[in-house]
Amino acid sequence: MSQPPIDPTVSPGRRSAERLRDDALAIWRAGVDAVRGERLIADHLSRVDDGIAIGDDWVDPSRFRRIRVLGAGKAAAAMGEGIERLLDGLGDRIALDGWLNVPEGTERPLRRIVQHPARPAGRNEPTEAGVIGTERLLAMADECGPEDWCWVVLTGGGSALLPAPIAGISLDDKIETTRFLSGAGADILELNAVRRALSRIKGGGLLGHGRPGRVDVLILSDVLGDPLDAIASGPTVPSSTGVREALEILERFDPGANRIPPAVWRVLRERAAAEQSGSPNDARRGHANERSGWSDVRHHVLGNLAVAIDAAGVEAERRGYRHVMLGARRPEGDVRDVARQWLDRIAAMRREGISDCLIDGGEPTVTLAERSIRGLGGRNQQLIGEAWSRCRGSVTTASREATDESLPIGSPDATKNVSLEGLLLLSGGTDGEDGPTDAAGGWLDAQVDRAARDQRLDLTDALRRNDTYSLLERCGGLLVTGPTGTNVGDLRVTLLADPARPYRVAERGESG
Repeated sequence: MSQPPIDPTVSPGRRSAERLRDDALAIWRAGVDAVRGERLIADHLSRVDDGIAIGDDWVDPSRFRRIRVLGAGKAAAAMGEGIERLLDGLGDRIALDGWLNVPEGTERPLRRIVQHPARPAGRNEPTEAGVIGTERLLAMADECGPEDWCWVVLTGGGSALLPAPIAGISLDDKIETTRFLSGAGADILELNAVRRALSRIKGGGLLGHGRPGRVDVLILSDVLGDPLDAIASGPTVPSSTGVREALEILERFDPGANRIPPAVWRVLRERAAAEQSGSPNDARRGHANERSGWSDVRHHVLGNLAVAIDAAGVEAERRGYRHVMLGARRPEGDVRDVARQWLDRIAAMRREGISDCLIDGGEPTVTLAERSIRGLGGRNQQLIGEAWSRCRGSVTTASREATDESLPIGSPDATKNVSLEGLLLLSGGTDGEDGPTDAAGGWLDAQVDRAARDQRLDLTDALRRNDTYSLLERCGGLLVTGPTGTNVGDLRVTLLADPARPYRVAERGESG
C-alpha cells in the first residue's frame, strides 16, 4: 500500500545520512520502474473491444494472419513479456511469434517470442552470437508479407545486439573501431553514425527485408532528444548521415589513420567514392527508401529519460523533498565539465535554500586512459569520482584545464564551497550497467569520503587510470542493482540533509 504524501511545508528536521541513502535509492528506483519495458507496453497499448489501441490508432487484428515481433535491446525481453500479456487470448484468431536479440540475464518467461542471448551480461559489445541472431531476425523479416502485422521493438543497447557487418568488414573490425572511438571520447551520436555506415541492418537496413502489411515500431529511447535514426542506430529509419560523415568522424579522432583497422578505412573510402559518383551500387544514403517494402511504418516512443526523471520527482515529493528536475537534450560532453556543472547547481541550491533535491540525467563522455594503466569503471563511477575530487579541492590538471576553458573570466568557481557534509550524490545507469562492470554506478557522501581517507586511497590516481570501480567498492560507494530490464540513459539524484525552507509569499510571486 502506497504511503500518503508528506506535506512539503512541514520541516521534518535535518535528515540523517542513512535516510539520505534510503531516499536517494528509492527515488532513483522509482525513475527506473517507470520505464520498465512491460510497464510501458501496458501504459501505451491496450485491448479495446475486438481491436488493439496503439498510439492514436485502433487496429483490427483480424485483418492479419499473424503478428510477428522482431527487435533487440536491453529492455526487449521485458517489452516482449508485456506484448505477450497484451495479446493473450488472441491465439485462436491470429498467430503470434517473433525473435528478440537480448543480453544474457534479461530473459523473461516468454512462450511464443524467441529470446536469443546475443551477448554476455556486462559486455556491451557485439558478438558472433549476435551476428547469428541478427541473421535469423532478417530472415524472419523476409518472410513477412501483406497479411502480416510486424511489431519492431527497439530499445537502448540495440546497436551492440544487432551486428551485421557490411561486406569487407569483419566483426572484429567493428569492435575495434567502436572501442577506439568510445575510449577517445566520441559521443553516442558520433558512435552511431559510424555504426550505421558499417552495418547492413542499421540506418534503415531492416526496411529492405519483407513486405509486411503494417509495421509499428515500439521504442524505448536511451538517446537524448529521441532521434529515431540514433536509437539502436535506426534499423527502421533511413540514416540522416552517410559514409562521408562517418569518415569525417574517423578522421577527427584518428587523423593519422593508424588506430582504426585498415579494412574500415578502405571500405568506407570506396563507398564514399561510389556515393559521390552516384553509383547505383551505393548501399547507404537513401537505400532504405529505394528498396523498402515497408509502406506503412509508424514509430512510437513509449519512454525516455524524461519519463524516468518525472517519476523520480513524484517519489521525491512524496518523501518530503522540494525538488528541481533537469534533463539533458543532447550529449553532455566531457565528464569533468558535467561534474563541475553538477556541483555548481548544488552550491546554488544551498545558497538559495528553496530546494533540497536535484534530479537530472544525461550521458557524459569519458576519455579512457591507455590500456596498459586502465583500471575498472564506468562513466557514472567516473562522474562520481570527478565530483568527489572537486569537493575535496583536489581537481586534477585535466579537470582544471577543462574548467578554466568553460568559465567566464573572473567567475568564481562555486564548487570550491561544496562540502560533503549533509550531501548525497547518486549517479546510475538505468540499465543497471555502467561500463564493463557489474555496478549501475555509484554514490558519494561524507561516509564514503571518510572511508577512503581512513584507507588512504588515492582518488587522483583512480581518476587518472579510470579505476573508480575499485575505489568505490573499497569505501562502500558502489550502486549495484543487476540488469533492470530497461535503458533510458543515466539518472542522477542529489539530496541535501537540511530541508528547503517553506515558500514565502514573495517567492510565489504574490504581493502582500
